Amino acid sequence: MNTTERQNDIVTLIRERGLQGIDRLAEHFAVTPQTIRRDVNALCDANILRRRHGGAELLQAATNSPYDSRRITNLAAKRRVGAAVAGLIPNHASVMLGIGTTPEQVALALAGHDDLTVITNNLNVAMALSANRSNRVVIAGGTLRLPDRDLLGPEAEALFRGYRADFGVFGVGGIDADGTLLDFDRAEVSAREALRESCRHAVLVADLSKFGRAAPAHGGALGSADTLVLDATPPAALAALAAEAGVRVLLPEGEAVA
Repeated sequence: MNTTERQNDIVTLIRERGLQGIDRLAEHFAVTPQTIRRDVNALCDANILRRRHGGAELLQAATNSPYDSRRITNLAAKRRVGAAVAGLIPNHASVMLGIGTTPEQVALALAGHDDLTVITNNLNVAMALSANRSNRVVIAGGTLRLPDRDLLGPEAEALFRGYRADFGVFGVGGIDADGTLLDFDRAEVSAREALRESCRHAVLVADLSKFGRAAPAHGGALGSADTLVLDATPPAALAALAAEAGVRVLLPEGEAVA
């Protein structure tokens, strides 16, 4: 087998099985770890793989999937997260809600709440909560990003920084293995951080698919949230990160894990 054939087979194997360690690849292809490392380095340099945890995985696309596709992906999990967050927020509270499909599910779950002050850069959230006439809904100005129907940039950041809300609810594109929060655009990170810094209680919402999911823009860390709301019991690595950072983990029906 020449190197090019082996590299093609490495990519095929990782596409089928996910993250693979150097030693496991060396054993599979009956070559030395040094040989596999050279192959992996070449594939990383070609932007096909990326190094991760002593091995390699496929380099994911640097752009997020379409909003309408994300809206129905893991929908039941997002609804469970939304219901759990709604249980945290009382009537008459002020709440900031960020962009993304999980905050939208939080907004839908809050539909039965009264007299909320809602500050958001997410038009989907604004529409969901504007049906209740007891609510006050404040939205950012600027250019609407389509098809996501959200607003980013200086206007969105200024909106959040102009208020001090009881709760701030935000999602992320991914959570890296070390707890770094990831998104697909620097403007998304900047708006998220402005929201987080402008609330008394920061709530990070995610379904378990976000843990280990790659995205190119980073900013903030898991420990910057007060509460992490998940759809199901987290893997040990994520639970350990949350415990180390002092972040409360909340599951549906209000079950918290240490």
